[in-house]
Amino acid sequence: MRHPLRNSAIAALLAVTALLALPANTGAQDYPSRPIKLLVPFLAGGPTDALARVIGQALEKDLGQPIIIDNRGGAGGLIAMEWTATSATDGHTLFFATTGTMSINPSLYKSAKVDPLKALDPVATIAQSSNVLVTMPSFPANNIKDLIALAKEKPGTLTFGSAGPGSTTHLAGELLKMQAGIAITHVPYKGTAAALTDLLGGQISMVFDTISGSIVQYIKSNQVKAIAVTGAARNDALPDVPTITESGLPGFEVTTWYGLAAPAGTSVAIIDKLNGAMKRVLAQDDVRKKLAVYGVAPFPGGTPADFRELMKQDSVKWSDLVKAAGVAIE
Repeated sequence: MRHPLRNSAIAALLAVTALLALPANTGAQDYPSRPIKLLVPFLAGGPTDALARVIGQALEKDLGQPIIIDNRGGAGGLIAMEWTATSATDGHTLFFATTGTMSINPSLYKSAKVDPLKALDPVATIAQSSNVLVTMPSFPANNIKDLIALAKEKPGTLTFGSAGPGSTTHLAGELLKMQAGIAITHVPYKGTAAALTDLLGGQISMVFDTISGSIVQYIKSNQVKAIAVTGAARNDALPDVPTITESGLPGFEVTTWYGLAAPAGTSVAIIDKLNGAMKRVLAQDDVRKKLAVYGVAPFPGGTPADFRELMKQDSVKWSDLVKAAGVAIE
């Protein structure tokens, strides 16, 4: 004969267990249940903002909820990242991550309050691009070997402009200096648009710029001369421009990737759902064409764990370079 009290206890335990399991499953199934806020760590109008809007529009269609772009520029992306880190972990606040915000800033900014690897959970990689080194058409060097020879012939006289201290356009120049053993002077700007203006005016010798529609037009119209791109492979937007590696500096690589991250503690089910949505979006021809306009290629880099590993590896790489170059921002 079964004991009634024992049966009641077992039934109660099963009911409690079912209730505890229900929120996680329901949350994943019902997500997203309202508009998603996507924090972009730079001001509206720039290349990062443009990419975020392309991805946001595509995700809206896939997830069935509006994606609201929230631009919070300042401090190299720290403001937006710190705000995201303290947001609810329900998947309705996301962060448009970049190489700079996730892997360079921790060693660059002494005032950083959060560690990206601890404060945010990686969701998915989105796209990647490289930089291009440009000079004026009259510049006496036409390739990296010539440029290195000129720099050694006239040490300290050549200058390069960048988007600012600690940017990939700055660190590309620092890596070139270190690997080639040359002395060229860094001239920081608040964005490469200002740097290009000074290049065209003869104020600086060269500029490392993110490959985008605007710089591609400058190159194709012969307003500036492309020396080399900084990626491991040639860029589809500039197929005739060699990489720095193939131009004589083996192993040289500076790329910028973009990705999606969520506040630490977001459920695995929600992160996996977003990861799947991102892969579907990046497989669409119209999305790939829109990304190509900005000189970037889709970069569906696998699982969230794969993205975390990429962040870790790049954090070590950039930390070593930042220290060697003596770059620091308070």
